[in-house]
Amino acid sequence: MSQTTVEPAARDGLRRPLCVDLDGTLVKSDTLMDSLLLLARSQPLAVLQVPLWLLQGKATVKAEVGKRVSLDVGHLPYNRKLVEYLEVERGEGRKLYLATGADQQLAERVADHLGIFDGVLASDGRTNLTAGNKLDGLRRTFGEQGYDYIGNAGPDLPLLQHAGTAMIANPVPALRARLRARGVTVAREFDDRSARSKAVLKALRPHQWAKNVLIFLPVLLAHVLRLGLLGDAAIAFLSFSLCASATYIANDLLDIEADRRHPSKRNRPFAAGDLPVATGVGISLVLLGGGVAMAVMLLPAWFLMWLAVYLTATLSYSLYLKRVVLVDVILLSGLYTLRLLAGAAATRVAISPWLGAFALFLFLSLAMVKRFSELQNTKARGQVPATGRGYVLGDIEQLRSFGTSSAYAAVVVFSFYIGAHEVTTLYKHPGRLWLITPLMIWWLSRVWLLASRGELDEDPVIFAVTDHLSLLTGAAVVAIAATATL
Repeated sequence: MSQTTVEPAARDGLRRPLCVDLDGTLVKSDTLMDSLLLLARSQPLAVLQVPLWLLQGKATVKAEVGKRVSLDVGHLPYNRKLVEYLEVERGEGRKLYLATGADQQLAERVADHLGIFDGVLASDGRTNLTAGNKLDGLRRTFGEQGYDYIGNAGPDLPLLQHAGTAMIANPVPALRARLRARGVTVAREFDDRSARSKAVLKALRPHQWAKNVLIFLPVLLAHVLRLGLLGDAAIAFLSFSLCASATYIANDLLDIEADRRHPSKRNRPFAAGDLPVATGVGISLVLLGGGVAMAVMLLPAWFLMWLAVYLTATLSYSLYLKRVVLVDVILLSGLYTLRLLAGAAATRVAISPWLGAFALFLFLSLAMVKRFSELQNTKARGQVPATGRGYVLGDIEQLRSFGTSSAYAAVVVFSFYIGAHEVTTLYKHPGRLWLITPLMIWWLSRVWLLASRGELDEDPVIFAVTDHLSLLTGAAVVAIAATATL
């Protein structure tokens, strides 16, 4: 444990040293979990050593992880209300100390970044400075002078109980009741987080389930509208959606460090510290188990196979492939097409080669516009692309070329499809399908034009389901296809 020299102080509350916990208190997240996620992303094999380190104690784990990865303390999700309070107290002459179970090196970097602490007490690789160990450390350091304390969870209970003044920040649900049971009065509380239910819903990204509507396309485009098949497609949609949300959470956890540097992704629940990492892992496992169980019990084995391919591909994407130039967009477009294959497997309806070719070009264009928009918006902000992504600002024009070419290739495939022999067996008036072609050209051109202007959300799916003109265009396409059928 690090020792800090404390100057004599008066016994009144203002002059009593104020000790502040780090994890969950000063910072809304758990820095050890954040570091482990960063280790899993950057050095996955090193994660296998964690159980061996744990045999030597939790302090050893913190020290060993800290040697291998370094959190960006400048972008940690600090409790803004608490930081503002500490700055005021510091300005009035209060002595502030960071007292944390985090490793010494990390704690010192946090203290240096904020520049408001007079000293740091932290784990040193041998002693894990939490609960009773921290209480002993504070008593040795501050002696009869005593201390005030700000914490957030069960391990802080003995510290709060023996503090001159007890304060809490973003407390875990049970902490208030345990403090009341021990007769501890809380002088001040610093809440700086979103509602748990709102954060969970945001982490699930239900708006992204719109992608899974593709599962219905094979049976719809084959004009086999039997209730049983539509029911199978609905079950497949729900199974796929649950598994997709599980992968979104896993991706957010692995990307937590990069997301905190992003102007909008830093507001995601895990990056912002609104949801604990452990909660995210638990939710992800429950969703994954539910989705797979539905597939096993209610759907054909081929659907389960495509679901396994999807999960493997998304995990590979999250861990590594998203940082490989062009492979990332090809994989993204493939994940869209994979949903068609999963829908076909669930309903036992074969996919037309025309649909497969059209989907490949269309989804490749949408994947390209996603990367293009990211670069374009980064350039407009006067920044450089995030490290590890593989793309540079000079790639913008080439991505535009790739993406627009692929978009118009999809239109060409659709045009050839209208004249194919298969169409006459599905549509009574196939010539009416030509009316869809200008709508496709207009929508795809508009998407790329808006992206070039920096007016497109980086995710084209979000744009498509929230843009009124896009929704009207989709409705018009459905209406035209219906009239061609009748």
